[in-house]
Amino acid sequence: MNSTGMIRAIWGAGFVHVGIIAANIPLPGRLRVRERLAGVPRFVRQIFYVHWVYIVIVLGLFAALCFGFAPDLAGASGMGRFLSGFMAGFWLLRIVLQIFYYDGEVRRENQALDRLYVGALIVLVVIFGMAALRPVR
Repeated sequence: MNSTGMIRAIWGAGFVHVGIIAANIPLPGRLRVRERLAGVPRFVRQIFYVHWVYIVIVLGLFAALCFGFAPDLAGASGMGRFLSGFMAGFWLLRIVLQIFYYDGEVRRENQALDRLYVGALIVLVVIFGMAALRPVR
């Protein structure tokens, strides 16, 4: 893939990140988070919600990097290639956790969303992995 194609793929990855952010808006209700955390101490609930918000902020940062620094992420700079490699690893680990760690029953209850999410993560790993590993031209 040439540099222009890689930049466009990274812009696409930015839109995937925006989609994941958008999916996080109705997700607490869909997963019945409030109900499932009802018996958990207040401080632990607070930590959970703060971490959730921080993850969404990081996703926003990833999207901003994709839209604002796509040429760097595509290999124009060493830092960009490093960040592409980091994001490929970040999302690869997330696939492993999604498949092998998360509750299978909840995943089955939301099978279509689960498959869509894993598919989106695979797309991100491929795009960022290619960007990090492809030869600089």
